[in-house]
Amino acid sequence: MPGRPAIFLDRDGVLNDVVWRDGKPASPRTVDELRIADGAAEAARALKEAGYLTFVVTNQPDVRRGKMSAEALEYIHAALVQSVSVDEVRACLHDNADLCDCRKPKAGMLLDLAARWDIDLANSWMVGDMDRDIACGRAAGSRTILLARPYNSQAGADVVAADLRQAVAWILQTTPAEPAPAFQD
Repeated sequence: MPGRPAIFLDRDGVLNDVVWRDGKPASPRTVDELRIADGAAEAARALKEAGYLTFVVTNQPDVRRGKMSAEALEYIHAALVQSVSVDEVRACLHDNADLCDCRKPKAGMLLDLAARWDIDLANSWMVGDMDRDIACGRAAGSRTILLARPYNSQAGADVVAADLRQAVAWILQTTPAEPAPAFQD
């Protein structure tokens, strides 16, 4: 019997607003910089109510780069989870040079979560705001939704949505959360 479908959500630009630094989208480095995106809490709640497992999968190299502490990241994630209902938050703290398997666009975080939670990746979705999120979802064998942002290509995803609310509406209209029962004579 196949595992359960899940929704993998990038953090910055999906669940919370990006912080602009030097003209580029960046991650909040303190709880004070964390701003939950409009409609994100309600969208995540709708996924949970529909029976989906929901996960945050996020690259957070600022810890490795010494721009924030691991403790500050834990506080940010605790504040996020207070506002947005998810089953687990998974963060890759590595930088590109580390060549780890968990840093998106590699699929390590999704594959690990799939093994731990018995997830059917083919019936799951990766929702992100960056091209690397889409590449990650594809590498894991999941369907993908890219949130249209001025800083991404808006190409390559299965679906492009304006925001998380629209992405969740698409998922709920097109994909059943629970695997269909096997047909028996």
